[in-house]
This record gives sequence, C-alpha cells and structure tokens, in this order.
Amino acid sequence: MRTDFHYLDCNATAPLRPEAQSAMASAMAVSGNPSSVHGPGRAARAVIERAREQVAAMAGVPVAAVHFTASGTEANNWALTSSGRTPLAMASSHDSVLRAVERAGGGILAVDGHGLLDPAEPGRAMDAAGRAIVSVVAVNNETGVIQPLAAIAEICRECGTLLHIDAVQAPGRTDMAAIADAGDLISLSAHKLGGPAGAGALLVREGLDLEPLIVGGGQEKRRRAGTENLIGIAGFGAAAEAVAQETGEAARLAALRDRLERSLSDVCEGAEIIGRSAERAPNTTCVRMPGVPAETQLMALDLAGVAVSAGAACSSGKVQPSHVLRAMGFDEEAAGEAIRISTGWTTTEADIDALLAAWEALWRRKTAA
Repeated sequence: MRTDFHYLDCNATAPLRPEAQSAMASAMAVSGNPSSVHGPGRAARAVIERAREQVAAMAGVPVAAVHFTASGTEANNWALTSSGRTPLAMASSHDSVLRAVERAGGGILAVDGHGLLDPAEPGRAMDAAGRAIVSVVAVNNETGVIQPLAAIAEICRECGTLLHIDAVQAPGRTDMAAIADAGDLISLSAHKLGGPAGAGALLVREGLDLEPLIVGGGQEKRRRAGTENLIGIAGFGAAAEAVAQETGEAARLAALRDRLERSLSDVCEGAEIIGRSAERAPNTTCVRMPGVPAETQLMALDLAGVAVSAGAACSSGKVQPSHVLRAMGFDEEAAGEAIRISTGWTTTEADIDALLAAWEALWRRKTAA
C-alpha cells in the first residue's frame, strides 16, 4: 500500500491530531473504571470530566450539557427517538438521521436547489406532526452548505417544537456559539475534528427531558448506560480543545478551497461547484465533472495517490448517486457525477496541486476520447 497519499477526505475522518494521540496514550495508563469510587476509579473519572469540560468549551455549552456517546450516529438516533416527539428532518440529512426518522414514523422536509431549508418549512409541517422535533444539519457533509440556524430556531420556538442540530461537521468550520444558541439537542463526533473514531456526544439543553437510548447503568447522569470509552473520550476532549484554540485555520482552508475551485473551473468550463451560491464551510468542495461517473473519478484519483470521496463515507463499499444531491433537484445521472473534496488541518498546497493535476489529466483523457 502506498504511503504518499494526498488525503482530501477529512469529512469522512480527519487525521488524528497529535494532541488527541498524546491524551489517548496517557489515558491508556489509567486502569480504573470511571464508576468505581476507589483511587484508580476516581483517576479515570477525572479524565472523562476533563474531556467533558474541553468539549463543552469548544461547543460553547455548559459542562452539564455534554453526554458522551459512541458516535455521532448514536447521538442522532438518541436525539430523534427519545424525546417523545414526532421527528422531522431535512431531505439532505445524514442517513443516520433519515433512518431514525423513518423508524419513528416521522416526516421529511424539502430543501431548495442550494441545499437550504426554508426556515418556514418546519412551521408548515407542524400541523401534521403535532408535537415535533426538527432535525437540521448545520454543515452538510457532502456540499458544505450551512443552514440559516437562527431563523430556523426562531420558527421552531414559535411553534413550540424542539430543534436538533447535527453539528458533526461544524467544529472549526462555522460558528459553534450560534449552534449552541439555536439547538436544544446537538450531535458531535470526535473523528470528524481530529479525534478518534468511537467517541461522540449529544449536547442536551438544561431542563430537557430525554429518555435513555441505552439502559442498564447509571453512566452519563443515568442517560446513557455502559462503561465509558475512556481512551476515546480523552482523545475527543484533546481534539476539541485543539480546534477551539486554532486561529486563522478557517481562513487558510477557505483560501485553499477558493484556489481549488477556480482551478477546477479553468480546467473544465462545465465543472459545477455544487452549493457555490450558498454559505459553505471553508473546507468542502462538491464538484461535478459532466459525463464522467464519480466512480471513475475516484478510481483515477486513487491511482494518482489522491483520496477523495463521493457521497457519505457511511455508504462505503458502494458508489451511488448522492441522496443529498437528489434532494437538491439533481437527476440521477448528474448526482452520480459529483465527488467531494474535503480538507483539514493536515492539508497543504501540495495536496491541492496533486488533486488538480490528477483531475485535469482525467478530464483531458475524457475530452480526447
């Protein structure tokens, strides 16, 4: 396996930050169960509570709001199936949200051609849904499009509904304080921000009654049973603190993205940058190469040592037209021609250069055929 890959798939999993790796190594030396009252148990508990403080500070919420889970997917499922309300979700939501809504007998809210939810849409759906919880993805994992959360939250409050925000892709890419102000329930995932896989969190607004998704123990204020993933949580906390302390990173990634998108358009006049007219995260480009299936693009880029993706990584093992793009009005053929390029803290100019060279070579072969 080649080791010189240019990794541009950070929305799937961001490379592990050294701060997280160090914190995890230290946590491995802690042998106690966090629920035990003896010294080793208290030491383990201290690791978890330190991480809770770090995640809370990064997200801009009270420490007591942070409830650790095994993933963002678990956090999404917990939020949408345990409030006693009918869930409503954007058609462009992550599969974990859509499947949870389907299981609970909820409804789907349409998005426009830019991937944006009309803030009035939840209000129009209230009559049919009754007591509801609306789920909005803060930053779309495929297009980077950012939703108008303040306006959506205002409508939800007027309607007396709860607002769940899937903020898995948000840390370091958009205003976490605005998300904290808008959301009643907020999902996070460690491995999207440079922590380890296997750790996530659901942030729960004070006073909100939420039934446990997993029962059988008193962990996480009796809301999430099971011995905590001490090592993963330690890494999550350290990565969250690193993100919170970054200055200028969003501007750096935005500059890389803008150069990338200008160059893609120069190579292929018909290249379509999806969601370009909406506010987007600085690290995400979803681009369509007309006439070339995404699977062909992925294979060509992979052979050139460039790692990107098509659709969500949770659909790994198969390349199929994105449901996000279909929800935005793209037909199956067009949706099947788009790839996602997502940068992160390790991305350099050289990575962008490698992507552009490989993408241009594929386009030249296509036009010469």
